Amino acid sequence: MSKVFLLLFLALIPISSTCASNRLRVLSYNVWYGFTKVPERKTSFLNWMETQNPDIVSLQELNGYTADKLKADAAAWGHSHSAILKESGFPTGITSRFPIEEIRRFREGFHHGLLRARIKGTYYYVIHLHPSNWEIRGREADLILADIAELPKGALVALVGDFNTFSTTDERHYVKTRLEPFFAARDTKYKEKNLRDGNLDYSVIRKFTAAGLIDLEHSKREASYRFTGSFPTKIKKPGDHGEARRLDYVFASPSLAKRVTRAEIIADDTTWILSDHLPMVVDFTPQQRPKDEK
Repeated sequence: MSKVFLLLFLALIPISSTCASNRLRVLSYNVWYGFTKVPERKTSFLNWMETQNPDIVSLQELNGYTADKLKADAAAWGHSHSAILKESGFPTGITSRFPIEEIRRFREGFHHGLLRARIKGTYYYVIHLHPSNWEIRGREADLILADIAELPKGALVALVGDFNTFSTTDERHYVKTRLEPFFAARDTKYKEKNLRDGNLDYSVIRKFTAAGLIDLEHSKREASYRFTGSFPTKIKKPGDHGEARRLDYVFASPSLAKRVTRAEIIADDTTWILSDHLPMVVDFTPQQRPKDEK
């Protein structure tokens, strides 16, 4: 009889719970002005996040958010831990199913700022680089890499968020687009610095790859891969926003990258109209405990 009760109990355990124990899921999302532009989409966002069952979430553009507001959102997808960079401008934030330790907030030298936190032994950097100046993005990248260099030797590192720039691994997808004329017009009209000598700039991402960090989404592309980019989406917003490009990335230190089982930009009927960016999800196998740890 006891075996019958055990089988019934196991049958009642949600599939998502059993699956979640076999992986650690990190999700990144730029939520376009914190849903202040499309407040009617907020409920759909919270519902969608819950279905993804993430363990760690990196968020950008939390405009209008406070620490308490982020905490409430985090609770909606089952997280009891959260941290926000600031409560003005374009904040970033992180939420987690696990305790968040060693929180550091960097403001000097960054357009939006930088949030760093340690979760389950990994240092997560919530990234939101300058939106329209490749030179400033380069300086921000240098500051991030300098901070990584100060971490303990062999530290596990993940850079998660909106890098607002281009990777040479996507260059062939941009050859026949009109992105360069699009940015040239913006540079002239708004005095921005999107282009470098009239061309798309790839130098910022090269800094991260030269430092040995792995572009996880690119590392998991299969033969059937079809480029969607991560920006823009199908959400209605005024103006011309150019053609599809990948601006959102997750980079990891080599030892952490070895544990990746899935890394992709999620483009579905829901995400196409929630924000002006598509979210990115990465699954890792759980970190193994040292043999001498009981």
